[in-house]
Amino acid sequence: QVQLVESGGGLVQAGGSLRLSCAASGRTFGTYAMGWFRQVPGKEREFVSAISWSSRSTYYEDSVKGRFTISSDSAKNTVYPLMNSLKPEDTAVYYCVAAWSPGAWPRTKTYQYDSWGQGTQVTVSS
Repeated sequence: QVQLVESGGGLVQAGGSLRLSCAASGRTFGTYAMGWFRQVPGKEREFVSAISWSSRSTYYEDSVKGRFTISSDSAKNTVYPLMNSLKPEDTAVYYCVAAWSPGAWPRTKTYQYDSWGQGTQVTVSS
C-alpha cells in the first residue's frame, strides 16, 4: 500500500520561508507526477504546485508563482516544495499528492491524483 509522508510544516512569520518534503513509500516505480494542494477551513482544496517525474516539468498556481519552487529526487521518490516570501494567505493545511498513471499534464484537479498524504499545517503570521 502506498503511503505519502509529509514533513516540514510549522509556524513562520510573513516574508519567511519553509521547505516541506513528501516521501512515497510502498511503491518505487511508475510515478507520473507528484505535487501539493492546500486547504483552509470552509474552502475546497486548492492546487499549489506539481512536478512531472519524466520531464521534470513544473506547474504552479498563479498566486505562488515566483515564490514557491518544487523539486524532486526520483531515487528517493520524494518531492520538496520550497516556499519563499510567505504571506498570511498561504496559511493552510498542505497535502502531498501523487499520480501513478500517465496522461494529461499539467494536473491541477484533485481527481487527477491517486494518492494523498495526511496533510501538514503551515501557518504564516503577520
